[in-house]
Amino acid sequence: MTDQTHRNSSGQNPGPPDVHTMLQRLVGIPSISSASAEWDHSNEAVVNQLAEWLGALGFRNEILPVPGMPGKYNLVATLGSGPGGLVLSGHTDTVPFDDKRWKSDPFTLTERDNRLYGLGTCDMKGFFALAIEAAREAARQPLKQPLILLATADEESSMNGARALAEAGYPRARYAVIGEPTELRPIRMHKGIMMERLVFEGQSGHSSDPSLGRNALEGMNEAMNELLVLRGQWQERHRNPHFRVQYPTMNLGCIHGGDNPNRICARCELHFDLRPLPGMDMSELRQAILTRLGPLARRRELSLTFEPLFDGVPPFETPAEAELVKVCERLTGHQAEAVAFATEAPWLQKLGLETLVLGPGSIDQAHQPDEYLDLAQVNPTISLLKQLIRHFCL
Repeated sequence: MTDQTHRNSSGQNPGPPDVHTMLQRLVGIPSISSASAEWDHSNEAVVNQLAEWLGALGFRNEILPVPGMPGKYNLVATLGSGPGGLVLSGHTDTVPFDDKRWKSDPFTLTERDNRLYGLGTCDMKGFFALAIEAAREAARQPLKQPLILLATADEESSMNGARALAEAGYPRARYAVIGEPTELRPIRMHKGIMMERLVFEGQSGHSSDPSLGRNALEGMNEAMNELLVLRGQWQERHRNPHFRVQYPTMNLGCIHGGDNPNRICARCELHFDLRPLPGMDMSELRQAILTRLGPLARRRELSLTFEPLFDGVPPFETPAEAELVKVCERLTGHQAEAVAFATEAPWLQKLGLETLVLGPGSIDQAHQPDEYLDLAQVNPTISLLKQLIRHFCL
């Protein structure tokens, strides 16, 4: 952990630069997270830059290494003290990019058509610049409850930054707003994400005599039928009208097996995606799948491997009557909604925080070439964040 403050030659804190300059610098620092080593970057430089600006406003900065992930850090910056308070949270990483599909340099903030283009402008480095701008006002007066700016690592790949904070039980506060791009509409629930790997292994043999082997591909065919039956049962039992797709989904995404038409298939592997609704427990879903497929594998004398491709993101829901939901609905003029994409909200909830997702930009621009933040959302976001800080901290 490090504690940072920054002063100019006269001994005074220089303060952060203007919003445009802050976003320009953040976009200019590569901080891609990816399961592919050739794409993956450290986020240390982004965290250090945020800490410098926040330290100039009087925040106490704690830079926390993410266990088991060299070069990855979380930042917890705190202004004021007390048992409650407001967390403004975002992730410091971006997705990879294809520069051939960009009209401008992804790492150079480019203004055109009343938009700010650059990798991470809306997802979600832009939120940090706007949150720091909103915090200037709070830094000039005593707070009744703390204001915490939280910057996490690796949201786009593993979510291990937020996971590490939840496991450590830190930070402590009462309310949290995650600034993912929602076009300034409050989001109080989203589905979870599970990506699973199923493998059957049998015995190869000459195709002219089925008794010579145990066909893993035929076993997988039966297993896929069982998974689709399970999907249908879950969709009958679980519905949520707040979502555009009101039921849990399962997608059989890719399959690999066998090597030749005249050989009995000895190994077959399936990857599939499951999107549970709030109220559905991921461990129970995995156990239901194992209970369904285990007898099939034993009957066919196939070995079975079933495991997550990554740990998954639980579904998230904050009650409609929660104070944070009501305040954000009043300030934005929009009723809280549900979305299909996942965020770090479940881990902030595990910390005991009343959590909402609300930020500038559109998810339609996230993960896209020529990602941008509409200039028309800049001042409304700063104003909204100032009002939230006043309500929960002042």
